[in-house]
Amino acid sequence: MDTTLAAAGILGQGAAGAGIAGPAAELAASAAGLLLAALAVMASPGPTTMSVVAVGAAFGFRGALPYLAAVSAGTILVLLALAAGITTALQAVPGLAPVLAAASVLYMLWLAWRIATALPPGTDGAGAVPTPAGGLLLALANPKAWLALGAVVAGHRLALAPPLVEVAARIAILSTLVVLVHFAWLAAGAAIARRLRRPRTARIVNAALAAALAAAALAGFAGGT
Repeated sequence: MDTTLAAAGILGQGAAGAGIAGPAAELAASAAGLLLAALAVMASPGPTTMSVVAVGAAFGFRGALPYLAAVSAGTILVLLALAAGITTALQAVPGLAPVLAAASVLYMLWLAWRIATALPPGTDGAGAVPTPAGGLLLALANPKAWLALGAVVAGHRLALAPPLVEVAARIAILSTLVVLVHFAWLAAGAAIARRLRRPRTARIVNAALAAALAAAALAGFAGGT
């Protein structure tokens, strides 16, 4: 009898433990899926990430921080709009999507020209860093952000309740990832900048980065239209 009761107690504890572990495991799995999908989208080269690399390489880490903050803030605003369902209202505005896409491409082509003609950081005549307003505009008008992040937000949910908590947790995770990914791209650009002390070398590398930025702009426009 004692042995039977002991065995029943152990089974009961195991069942309770499984009941506790089940939701936690489901939450961990859904969070991992969200992170992997978001990282694949955010970490890949695109209009904003390429612009951050190029600005960091042309103007240095500190000089590019305001631009980085604006790009990150704009991308987070896109996330909030996607979570709130504002995209449906925006899509109902005739001609808005092509206008935003065109504005994004024009700004990126202008930025590519600025990068191509920039001198090494700290050099006399190096020029002013692109403004945070431009970075914010690029992030808000970036087709990749609306399309790819929209798919991530719609296709990956966390095992949380109530729905408001679930949405807030998703936005918090994705917003943190936005900042970290853009910091990583900026660090890569700044690492390039530290090796560009000769104006001739700087011009060659900046021209290559500008060409990549222009290519990303045109590819983003083609993919978003």
